[in-house]
Amino acid sequence: MYTNQNREENRNQGEGQSPAEVRNQEGVLSAQRNRQQEKTPEQKTDEKPEYGQMTLDGGGTKPKLHLLSIIGEVEGHENAPGNSKTTKYDHVLPALAAIEDNEEVEGLLVLLNTSGGDVDAGLAIAEMIASLSIPTVSLVLGGSHSIGVPLAVSTDYSFIVPTGTMMIHPVRMSGMVIGASQTYEYFEMIQDRILSFITQHSAIGYEKVKSLMLNTKMLTRDLGTVLVGREAVECGLIDEVGGIREALRKLHGMIGKKD
Repeated sequence: MYTNQNREENRNQGEGQSPAEVRNQEGVLSAQRNRQQEKTPEQKTDEKPEYGQMTLDGGGTKPKLHLLSIIGEVEGHENAPGNSKTTKYDHVLPALAAIEDNEEVEGLLVLLNTSGGDVDAGLAIAEMIASLSIPTVSLVLGGSHSIGVPLAVSTDYSFIVPTGTMMIHPVRMSGMVIGASQTYEYFEMIQDRILSFITQHSAIGYEKVKSLMLNTKMLTRDLGTVLVGREAVECGLIDEVGGIREALRKLHGMIGKKD
């Protein structure tokens, strides 16, 4: 580290030297400091960005799993405010591609506690998860609202904790909206994409989930329905009520059957 003592020594050594010699000496010292701060290739390799993901290898006795957490707001093409907890789809999509290409990873566990977010980004992640060739299991913790619903059902099997919630509501759009029939047709198209994905990857029917989305009796300031724990299972949206123990047990069993 370059301290005040170093600077004092440099000044004492610089007495009687020409300006060019002093500048040259300072350049040498600066280069030395930069070399000391540089990291080895091994150190750079070990440093990996934290995106709420990790690999569970089971200590060699259990199959290697990848853990993906989707928390906060699903961020799309625009950055969310700096104080928001977000899941960035441009981080998740490459990670999912790497999982599919990694022969050592045998299963994926998705943990969800999200308020929703960008529709296109959420559907992109959901489609990627649904197209993986390895067994996948999701677990709703806290909540999986709005676009979090397709994310929760995108796996081969889904769990929700007893106190977990899922909110199904119509598509919302911020900013200026043109009051024309085409705008409402576009909203209908987006909602159809969401409803179709949900019904294709769960046991709930299209008309049933649409009625939950357009429910006027539950939310005082909005349309939609909030399902808590077992309610999400009873309507066919989620497969089972359970926690991390049940989710891991199910995933290990699915991997065993695949083998």
